[in-house]
Amino acid sequence: MSPTIPPPASSPPLPSVLHSTGHIPAQDRFGHWRELLSGTHAPMDLRSDHSDDFRARQRVISLGDVTVWPAAFPSVVFRRPQKLIRQSDPESYHLTLMLRGGGVAEWRDRTLLSSPGTFHTSDSSRPVEIRSFAERDRILMIGVEVPKAVLPLPRRLADRSVGLPIADDRGAGDLLALLLRRLVRNLPEYRLADGPRLGRVVADLTATALAQVLENDKALPQHTRRVTTTLRIRAFIEQNLGDPALSPAAVAAAHHISASYLHRLFRYEGVTVGSLIRRRRLERARDDLGDPRRAGEPIQAIAARWSLSASEFSRGFRAAHGMTPGEYRRATLRAGSGG
Repeated sequence: MSPTIPPPASSPPLPSVLHSTGHIPAQDRFGHWRELLSGTHAPMDLRSDHSDDFRARQRVISLGDVTVWPAAFPSVVFRRPQKLIRQSDPESYHLTLMLRGGGVAEWRDRTLLSSPGTFHTSDSSRPVEIRSFAERDRILMIGVEVPKAVLPLPRRLADRSVGLPIADDRGAGDLLALLLRRLVRNLPEYRLADGPRLGRVVADLTATALAQVLENDKALPQHTRRVTTTLRIRAFIEQNLGDPALSPAAVAAAHHISASYLHRLFRYEGVTVGSLIRRRRLERARDDLGDPRRAGEPIQAIAARWSLSASEFSRGFRAAHGMTPGEYRRATLRAGSGG
């Protein structure tokens, strides 16, 4: 799950729209927010003790069929009764990754406490009441909307998983949380062409997280299991790039799979595991070279941090960038200082 390296600036950016109530008259802010949520999620009734001056913001990021929306807002109560469901139902599953604050979601048959550390799920076709509470005056969250038609999991199983807590630090929940945080943090790096692919990955990870909470991974299609396994391996590689013992054999052993199966998995990715490790080490070292905070650090020390010998680093860097590490550092730091 390495970060996307930006293509040329001529490539259009990933579509996103920032909404904020800050420019709207105070008395109209809450109504504006309610209309906005009706478009990005589903029509609902809202109540809030802050409705007289509701300061909120939301960015809507389009990933093909899937939508991601980071948001910040005060405490609010969301209600989606049967009456509104009959009026309009986008037929989607919603996941909320809580970053700050929390809430209580109530369905007819279950109650879910939501706080940082868990996703909470909901279904646009099922009545629900969610009472959210802010911490330090704001709730911070990342919402995900996945149409039921594109979720690679049988509908009967997905429906059963709604309202069950999904940990954001293990299994597919961990991978999904990592991807969402990275997407929001590094949004300018992603381009229009990345959207559909990222949407499919989010749908695959959502399906896997829902299946795992039901302990029914076998219900997932083979493609989704393969994608999730590959992402888990990429995350492992990313976390261990500085380990000199990291190798294809070590990666296979850590995931209890054979080396031949590991190579088959990455054949779909169009890259070998060994070349991926080398490329990501070079990229991490390149990032350090351009960091003003590391301007006085010897180049050999940077190479060693990412388990690269001085000769391997120099040779690989020149092949990738057409210049030596020292030349790159001088050019990057000079550009950063306006010199």
